[in-house]
Amino acid sequence: MKPLAFLNRRPWVIALAIAVAVTVWMASGQGNGEHAKIDTMQAKPVDREQEVRVTVHTQRATEVERFVRINGRTAPSREAKMSAETAGSVVAVLVERGEFVKAGTALIRLDMRDRDLRVTQAKALLTQREIEFSARQALQGEGYVSQTQMAEAQAALEAARADLRRVTLDLENRDIRAPFDGAIQQRELEVGDYVKVGDPALTFVDDSTLVVKASISESEGRFLGKISSGSARLITGQVVEGKLRYLAPVADASTRTFRLELELDNQDRTIPAGVTAELTLPVGKVMAHLVSPALLTLDDQGQVGVKIVDSENIVHFVKADIARTEPDGIWLAGLPEVTSFITIGQGFVNDGQKVIPVPDTGISTAQASE
Repeated sequence: MKPLAFLNRRPWVIALAIAVAVTVWMASGQGNGEHAKIDTMQAKPVDREQEVRVTVHTQRATEVERFVRINGRTAPSREAKMSAETAGSVVAVLVERGEFVKAGTALIRLDMRDRDLRVTQAKALLTQREIEFSARQALQGEGYVSQTQMAEAQAALEAARADLRRVTLDLENRDIRAPFDGAIQQRELEVGDYVKVGDPALTFVDDSTLVVKASISESEGRFLGKISSGSARLITGQVVEGKLRYLAPVADASTRTFRLELELDNQDRTIPAGVTAELTLPVGKVMAHLVSPALLTLDDQGQVGVKIVDSENIVHFVKADIARTEPDGIWLAGLPEVTSFITIGQGFVNDGQKVIPVPDTGISTAQASE
């Protein structure tokens, strides 16, 4: 009988064979699993903290001048928005915009109208009132003029004097004059325009002295009492020395900054007004370390600082206190006089971790990124 025909008539034989095979396989697997478990337990390493090697550079602090740098904008030291002080039509523009003039120079002239006639009339009336007052004074001594009549004469005399002064001022105000040395920044009037008292006429500025207006942050407020002078680097490349003209005693409520103004001499008018300027303000000497900006890193709170190693080889993160910046590096204050900076490996260690410091080859921290 053929084997295939035999199996077809007895399928239970196949099922029995499969069951036996599975039983044998499971039994062998359990034994191997125990051995594997034992081997794994025997091979498990003992956990222990690994000390990381880092390269450090040790240096001593140097006394340097601390600077505060802020951005500002130049502006004229004085600015006057002038208006017409009498009514009339513009008959002449005597000075062009941007032309420097001395204080008192006539800038715009209005028409004369009848101003000269009113001055003549006021003078004649004043003469009359003076004569009447003198006459009553003479008669008062003889008892012909009462005290009331003398008071009336005195009032009429004073009214005549006031009227003459009023029409004289009106005549003088037909010329709009420079309030101080400077130049016209903007003019609102042209020949033929009619103006009333109070109408805008022009904007006059004093550009012989400029100020750089800026704001210093509240975090640098501890330096406010030390600022007396500084320098301004303009967007044009010019560097100009100046002195502190104004420093706000109270911070602005909205910006939390202190406003300050640095005064610049511009007698030769070579410094443009209205341009961006970077102020450098010296605030005293401090002990600091010159390091490369490449050493700066961030802590978990996002603060910028450096990582150093103490005498016990423990890593410390120190928030950066930048005293000044230079092309070859930055000066950091607030560090120990002798400090070991991590120059290589600072990204692989954390604050409080013990490390194995390896001295560098003698390069300065300012060259560590090169």
